[in-house]
Amino acid sequence: MKTVVAHLKSISPYSQSKHYVVEKLQGESPDDHYRRTWRNHMHSDKEGMTFIPPGAFKNCLSEAAKFMSISIPGKGKATYTKNFEAGVLALKPMMLGIHRDQVECESLFLPSDGRRGGPKRVDKYYPFFPEWEGPVEFHVVDETVLQTMASDKNKTIFEHVLEGGGQFIGIGRFRPRMNGWYGRYKIKDFAIMEA
Repeated sequence: MKTVVAHLKSISPYSQSKHYVVEKLQGESPDDHYRRTWRNHMHSDKEGMTFIPPGAFKNCLSEAAKFMSISIPGKGKATYTKNFEAGVLALKPMMLGIHRDQVECESLFLPSDGRRGGPKRVDKYYPFFPEWEGPVEFHVVDETVLQTMASDKNKTIFEHVLEGGGQFIGIGRFRPRMNGWYGRYKIKDFAIMEA
């Protein structure tokens, strides 16, 4: 087993939309409730420090592998998709270095039911991170994904797919995979180490 550490740097803002349930105060309007509770969309630790959950990066990687559909040499029509889905783990969050109370809010006029084109619209509020960066650690159980590219001997399949994920899959709310443009990144540093 190997460990891949990739330092990622944003090329577009990032936003979170974690589901939450907080009871309304007596007499509180829906808008006042949302304004009071929107910070609950964020992922944060016990000290209130925000982070990007590891699953966001794992899902981005798996989605990119599926979309890119890179063939495994000598394996017919087989691609690396299953190798990324079952053979790679991300276990640690990317800490963003900002307390939840300092995060800015983005106000949007969106369909009330969350469906595109919905007839009724309301104001919704989400956390907004204009810039973000940090290391992500992946545990690679299936080392097939660490082979070098046939077209570029200086790059592994893993780095190529991670790079693609940052360009057209993304992480978080309103990412490219969901018809948005947030959550895109570039690879600032990439290293493979023994686990």
